[in-house]
Amino acid sequence: MHLSGVLFFPVTPFDARGSIDTAVLAEHLRRGLAHGPGGVFAACGTGEFAALTEAEHAAVVEVAVEAADGAVPVVAGAGGPFGTALRQAAAAAELGADGLLVMPPYLAEGPPRGLLDYVAALGSASGLPMIVYQRGGVVLDPAQAVALARIPGVTGIKDGSGDIDRMARIVHAVRREAGTDFTFFNGLPTAELTQPAYRGLGVELYSSAAFCFVPELAAAFARALADGDPLAGRLLDGFYSPLSELRCTVPGYAVSLVKAAVRLRGLDVGPVRAPLVEPAAAHLAELERVIKTGLELLP
Repeated sequence: MHLSGVLFFPVTPFDARGSIDTAVLAEHLRRGLAHGPGGVFAACGTGEFAALTEAEHAAVVEVAVEAADGAVPVVAGAGGPFGTALRQAAAAAELGADGLLVMPPYLAEGPPRGLLDYVAALGSASGLPMIVYQRGGVVLDPAQAVALARIPGVTGIKDGSGDIDRMARIVHAVRREAGTDFTFFNGLPTAELTQPAYRGLGVELYSSAAFCFVPELAAAFARALADGDPLAGRLLDGFYSPLSELRCTVPGYAVSLVKAAVRLRGLDVGPVRAPLVEPAAAHLAELERVIKTGLELLP
């Protein structure tokens, strides 16, 4: 499974009855895929992974696989309670997903050995390549990261911790052990803001929440950053920085604002599910202003 470019984490649309709207999801994916992401991560954090039933999770993965049609890899979220994670992993494989993003287990916390067993079991259940998400209760040290990299099927680590010193040591340790093909990517909210620092570690990949609602801007930023174009700095100052500040005002806005922004751009993906909340009116107005400013910065 080869990933490159900007990684697209689509939202999960809900209709007026609260059910998944697969037609809107297909359109959301079509709009994003038109701007050339390097991979689609379905039913993951931005897709409200924790709020989906197993049947809904499978429906999201199925639509993503059909929409991508082999053009880019489709990676499905799998995690949470052990039994649920095993069934999600097996279903993702059956539906044609190319890999798994292994989300941290919740509530039940075990020693490092337990995480290794958890990940290995998902690999056995699916036979798919796996990227392990470092965030929340999963905080690796270099030795633990190397142990993960030795598990058959583990091909990458997504970092949601933001500890650059720790990540530098992990990257060096794992690449000594597993080689340069092992995948790392920046998975922080508004990852563009910290991507210049991650590039300094040799981590070129990142997930982009903004790609959900301004894919043209997100793609332009990625090109500018790679080319050393001053446009990247202008977008960081004028769009990504104020977006990040707004995101930090309320817990859960990393998803709620993204979904609201997709609606502002003309696609009704419905509300978020509890425990997330909808943005306040003043925050929606600021979000609309930030989007307008960002688009105006494009050549």
